[in-house]
Amino acid sequence: MTNPSRPGSDPALSMIISEQRQLINLAYRLLGSLAEAEDVVQETYARWYAMSSQQRDAIASPGAWLTTVASRICLNLLNSARARRETYVGEWIPEPLPEHTEWASGQPGGATADPADRVTLDESVNLAFLVVLESMTPAERVAFILHDVFRYSFAEVAEIVGRSPAACRQLASSARRRIHASQAPATPVAQQAGVVRAFKTAWEAKDIDALIGLLDPDATAIADGGGLAITFLDPIEGGEQIAHAWLEIAHRRPGNMTYLERTVNGRPGLVAQQDGVTVTVFAFDIAGDRIKHIWVVRNPTKLRRWTTA
Repeated sequence: MTNPSRPGSDPALSMIISEQRQLINLAYRLLGSLAEAEDVVQETYARWYAMSSQQRDAIASPGAWLTTVASRICLNLLNSARARRETYVGEWIPEPLPEHTEWASGQPGGATADPADRVTLDESVNLAFLVVLESMTPAERVAFILHDVFRYSFAEVAEIVGRSPAACRQLASSARRRIHASQAPATPVAQQAGVVRAFKTAWEAKDIDALIGLLDPDATAIADGGGLAITFLDPIEGGEQIAHAWLEIAHRRPGNMTYLERTVNGRPGLVAQQDGVTVTVFAFDIAGDRIKHIWVVRNPTKLRRWTTA
């Protein structure tokens, strides 16, 4: 992502640049794509600098202005995304992110980068959460993220979304119900890591009984190849069916394929690498000691941020 700064062009430059991290965090949660989020932030800053210095000086809160513009750009993208997704090959899964220490925006594998470019990983960016956001209307998603995650008042949300505060309250409430309905009781991260490790061990050992034992009977597996990588197109329903599918994958595993435990959007996950290149990311939704959902991302355009280390 291009640095939005223009040295000497704005007396409040450092304050403007400091908003970059907030905007990236906001746009990623709204869009589920870091690439699109970066484009949104770039466009937001382009609009800021397209104004005259007098126009910028007249803005009482530049941070609020930048957030409003970025949110409205995201809202427009969300409205158009539905049409684009209808032509997408297979299922669409949000772009997975490695642990923040493992990547730098725009510099895959880079050791240093502007911290403003990094997405803060917390519960609001785990894959299970982002997948539920995909089921919401664009207005619900924007109202919910702005209010519940970023703590904007409904009056502020209303100005951004172009609806009344009462309507925004209803949108956020509807979104909140979707989130609560989909959430399983929280499982400690260490316990999740143990389940993922056991799944990896059973998978590599081709132990079908162990795989079935680790999967919820009603588990689902969804893959995203985007038409650019071979994978299953339709969701796989049922723990036994998933176990058999993963056993078939194990039998077809190339000799140069390795599976590694990695953090995926803040939760324990797995990656598959061929000759040091990440070709698949596996994210899990775990309740207790059972896996309820597996998301498989193979679309190479969504794996650019993953290191080869």
